[in-house]
Amino acid sequence: MADVEIVSFGYLHDAPPSAHLTIDLRHHFRDPHVAPELRYLTAMDAPVRAAVLSTPGINELVEATAAAVTAFASGPSAGVVTVADGCAGGRHRAPTFALALAERLTVAGHCVSVRHRDLAKAVVER
Repeated sequence: MADVEIVSFGYLHDAPPSAHLTIDLRHHFRDPHVAPELRYLTAMDAPVRAAVLSTPGINELVEATAAAVTAFASGPSAGVVTVADGCAGGRHRAPTFALALAERLTVAGHCVSVRHRDLAKAVVER
């Protein structure tokens, strides 16, 4: 199995980090930011995780991304496989996805680290 680094981020804060796989969650998955009761919470809060993980397609994307990581890890070159996943602000969808992917990859036997680049930044008012 491989060493995997997952970096969640917000496109509104800075450019995506360098990665083997970059997953853009902005346009296809429910944004908790639009719900006033979730806007100032983060992926560290259960209601945010529940809202994101109940979005149709998100669990299938976690599985597909895990399969892609395994494919990268099966290649002839050794090294860390880096996955970057981003949403608008980096506080809701991206870190929730990162945590779900990390759990899935850990169960599969990968050694996983997760970094939330923008989780602690202020809410982007839109």
